[in-house]
Amino acid sequence: MIAELQLVSAELMEEWVNDFDAWDVCDQVCGNLFDKTPYACQKATERCQQEKEFVSRAGFVMMAELAVHDKQAQDGAFVQFFPLIKRYADDERKFVKKAVNWALRQIGKRNGHLRALALECAYEIHDMDSKTARWIARDAFKELQSKEIKN
Repeated sequence: MIAELQLVSAELMEEWVNDFDAWDVCDQVCGNLFDKTPYACQKATERCQQEKEFVSRAGFVMMAELAVHDKQAQDGAFVQFFPLIKRYADDERKFVKKAVNWALRQIGKRNGHLRALALECAYEIHDMDSKTARWIARDAFKELQSKEIKN
């Protein structure tokens, strides 16, 4: 992966994301390049709704990476992701469900307000009639309720 951030266009991002065929490439590109573009939030929202597994994963990975790396972002930038996390919490594909879980946990670890909202989302996900959703919720509970991250 070699790219100059200032030369990365929305079109180039689309070309690259549609070529993803492995979780590690997806995660590295999203976390070392795509999350630093001005299109990051918009692309996260668009991608997570796509059918292709690694394109969908890329959307949730971007949410997680933005939560970790974008220190200037306001809470509202992340609140908009909770309905999408909930909507796709029953996606049984391994690489998507793990990214949904990752996004929920990383957003919840930003601060106390987002942690409360992430836990609320996790409770709603836990009530879904889906084994995958319950796994995502239980894993989020374990991390977000740990003593180490409580504010």
